[in-house]
Amino acid sequence: MDAEASLDSPPHVPGATRPVPTADPELVKRWRSTRGELVELLSQVREQLGGVAGFRLGPALTVLVTGPQAIQHVLARMPERYVKRSHRARLLVGDGVIAATGEAWQRQRRLLQSQFTGTGMRRYEQRITEAARITAKRWEAYGRTGQTLDIGREMHRFALDAIWRSLTGHPLDDATARELEAVEAVGSALPTLPADTDEARDAVAADLARIDTVARRAIEAARSGAAGPDGPGLLHVLTEAAAERPEYTDQLIRDELVTLLAAGHETTATTLTWLYLLLDRNPAAREQALAAGDEGSQQRRQAIQALVHETLRLYPSAWLLPRHAAEDDTLAGYAVEAGTDILVCPYLTHRDPELWPDPEQFDPRRFLTPGGRPAHPGAYLPFGIGPRACLGLQFALRESTVLLEHLLPAHTVTFSSTPTSAKYGITVRPVGATPATLEPAVT
Repeated sequence: MDAEASLDSPPHVPGATRPVPTADPELVKRWRSTRGELVELLSQVREQLGGVAGFRLGPALTVLVTGPQAIQHVLARMPERYVKRSHRARLLVGDGVIAATGEAWQRQRRLLQSQFTGTGMRRYEQRITEAARITAKRWEAYGRTGQTLDIGREMHRFALDAIWRSLTGHPLDDATARELEAVEAVGSALPTLPADTDEARDAVAADLARIDTVARRAIEAARSGAAGPDGPGLLHVLTEAAAERPEYTDQLIRDELVTLLAAGHETTATTLTWLYLLLDRNPAAREQALAAGDEGSQQRRQAIQALVHETLRLYPSAWLLPRHAAEDDTLAGYAVEAGTDILVCPYLTHRDPELWPDPEQFDPRRFLTPGGRPAHPGAYLPFGIGPRACLGLQFALRESTVLLEHLLPAHTVTFSSTPTSAKYGITVRPVGATPATLEPAVT
């Protein structure tokens, strides 16, 4: 057996299968008594049992998958055996592409995929750059006046502006930004909403109504043919599809719009917030990135991208990827029965010391040095891998890099206080405000 395989499971007889090793019920009982985050239980299960490990929160077995080969098997090699069921965000995004399944998902993904790669991405370059320029101008004013800003709120505003411009062709105005705060409010509430769908919907009805109003206005504007100052947006692609594809009803267009809004700004904003918090603890990393090359050089861009990648290693956009075994399978030598719930956990894979030396240390050089990161595709997957990997990967990386190219050389950030904990919901978010002041960078 090769070294990578040994990370997933102990040696076994070729062709043989064994039961998935399962955590002692006392471990789960102790975790319940502390009312800790799910990640705490998963970390203990992984530490005790390895890259494929079972535990029971109820009568049914759940299998945690953190080993690279097993991850690749589940997400990339056998996605038809390990399928999505109801998405946690369905209340917000409806039948949008991240929640859709089967043939509907395939159709929706094909339509959107071309918009986020190659030529499609070039269509949004100027819009991303303009959103970054507006943010940089706002930061210049903060720096001049000494005004305190909230880094997290600033990153949300930038990311929302970038995706709104790309969707509609219009810059984000203050009134729309206020209404779209409802997207974040519903997303934050999802982990704590009642299990009953109707009760959950009632709990966030006001915010959903605000979102629907904004979506309806944007769809009507796109359908009227009135392009924004940046030209037609991605929303025009959806409304034009409705002329030939009856499944693209106003409801589905709304769901895709909200999906792209939610996924297109929340993950990027959270990543950029974490990045600045990490730089606060590791200021030399900023200096090293800026010293890598002159403004606009490929060397500096690669160094800034390494900052983003290392942040995503510690706080991946998709920290937990639930799947459901649709049929019996053998996973890393273990028997997995149809009906088993699977939890792929990039967060723990990215912090595995057998894969990443000194994994808790923020070290962007991992992504600049040959051999500095594991080669196995299942070892680094902040946006997932396989056919259901995040469509917006290139968009997110591009907007993060462009913004940092504007902000990092111009200012040093001093936090008044920093969050001391994280919330593990759909994303991993810092808990609390991130107040800071800016000073002009010393050149």
